[in-house]
Amino acid sequence: MAFAERADGGSRMRVVGLMSGTSGDGVDAALVEIGGQGEQLEVRLVAFAGTRFSPDLQRRLLKAALEGSVREICYLNALLGEIFARAALKVIKRAKLTPPEIDLIGSHGQTVHHLPIGWREPGIGPVRATLQIAEASVIAERTGVTTVANFRARDMAVGGEGAPLAPYAHYMLLRDPNRTRLVVNLGGISNVTVLAKGAGLDRVQAFDTGPANMVLDGLIQQMTKGRLSMDRQGVMARSGRVDAALLNELLRHPYLRRHPPKSTGREEFGAEFVARIRAVQKRRKLADRDVMATCARFTAECIGKARRWLPGEIDEVIVGGGGVRNRAVMGHLAQVLAPAPVRTLDEVGWSSKAFEAVAFAILAYQTVHGKPNNVPSVTGARSAVVLGHLVPGTPESILRLLHRLGTPER
Repeated sequence: MAFAERADGGSRMRVVGLMSGTSGDGVDAALVEIGGQGEQLEVRLVAFAGTRFSPDLQRRLLKAALEGSVREICYLNALLGEIFARAALKVIKRAKLTPPEIDLIGSHGQTVHHLPIGWREPGIGPVRATLQIAEASVIAERTGVTTVANFRARDMAVGGEGAPLAPYAHYMLLRDPNRTRLVVNLGGISNVTVLAKGAGLDRVQAFDTGPANMVLDGLIQQMTKGRLSMDRQGVMARSGRVDAALLNELLRHPYLRRHPPKSTGREEFGAEFVARIRAVQKRRKLADRDVMATCARFTAECIGKARRWLPGEIDEVIVGGGGVRNRAVMGHLAQVLAPAPVRTLDEVGWSSKAFEAVAFAILAYQTVHGKPNNVPSVTGARSAVVLGHLVPGTPESILRLLHRLGTPER
């Protein structure tokens, strides 16, 4: 939904959303205008800017996710705060605005470890943990804008998986009263959201289905000795053949049998998983292009097999995330999810590149309005809660935010 430009003093907010995914290759920044209350939000994308991480920083982040020292993670937290702040300033400048004209920033940060199941501690019970870095205090200080971050932890505190969080935005922006939509996100990890026609937020279903770009990127980086960071447009995957034996082996991964709610990440599908695929490739003398073709099909099959937990017929599939540009994966998805038509977010009026950053702008907007913004039916949380930690910007920024919150919608 869209609306006219806000009048001076109106309660509509300009919010920057910042998102960095499990691939650890950069941060996306979306500047949006948001108005309305509760589930009746009006959202308009004003500007988008992507910032790529250097190859060295990406390697450090991926290494830190599995074996980083406290010293390294401490440093990376501050460093990413600086980079995220610059990403926010970049998109503000692109919109021809200045930081004082921005009301709020919502930052997902960079996940370095995610333990949604946790361990049972004597006398305490199950302890779930997650860690996203990109210091929000640095973002707030460099921009002067009040910043909401660390969204996942509160959901986990009430027994949830802390992920995925984007389904909240899927519901707000993509629900349809007459069609059941399956929203697929192809990031480092793939996940699905089911928006049943006419259903409320409490009936949204979503979960991570398995790997997407994470495995494909990891493989091609090794195959090309770092010359390529991704298989652009799925060129290599499309030139190969799917190896049935390798595909069947991959589909036996225990995560695929876990019942939702569930979420996953680099802990299960990172470097060790890629190493196992490479070991099979070497043993069976498989060509690089055939391994890439097989793993592209694996991504689609994981999504297709997840339908066992999704009731009813799907009228339409909408795909977003960086993986929409991989023609091999998209071709396999069309086959696996047939006869439902497969469309991209761009085809329904939203930017595939920007959507997840937009989602964290929406989450931050709801946080400062005191609105619960997790989805218990998705994460398994015991209750709906308000997510995020709030870090004040300048005193003027806080006053502006309070003014926005206190001004009735016109």
